[in-house]
Amino acid sequence: MKQSLLMEKYPVFDMTLPKSETSCASVDDIIAALKAKIDAHPKVAFIATFDHYAHTAAIGGTIADTIRAAKNIVFCFGVMLPNAHVLAVRPRAIGVADMGDHFHLTFLEPPMELATTEMEAWCKALADKA
Repeated sequence: MKQSLLMEKYPVFDMTLPKSETSCASVDDIIAALKAKIDAHPKVAFIATFDHYAHTAAIGGTIADTIRAAKNIVFCFGVMLPNAHVLAVRPRAIGVADMGDHFHLTFLEPPMELATTEMEAWCKALADKA
């Protein structure tokens, strides 16, 4: 997993997952595996999945030629609500793109270490299914 700044201000984590290193054959398979992790966690609530590729295609938006499918899984750790400002950084999401020979997973760094640790572990565990 790599950490970088997107557009010089958004801290994101990225992971390239070769298809040869996972039993997941599609974006939907990866979303299902992540949803199982979310559902198993006592403090995380699943919210939705969003088909970013279908939405962008439907509105005539631009999609990179290398992207074959792209979805987000949306969820919330929500273990505390100390003030109204934290609503700006919730809920969380992990994006999954099919890039042909590999999947690309990415998420915005959460302001809570527990969430960062869990999300990173969930993504890395996908490679253990080979």
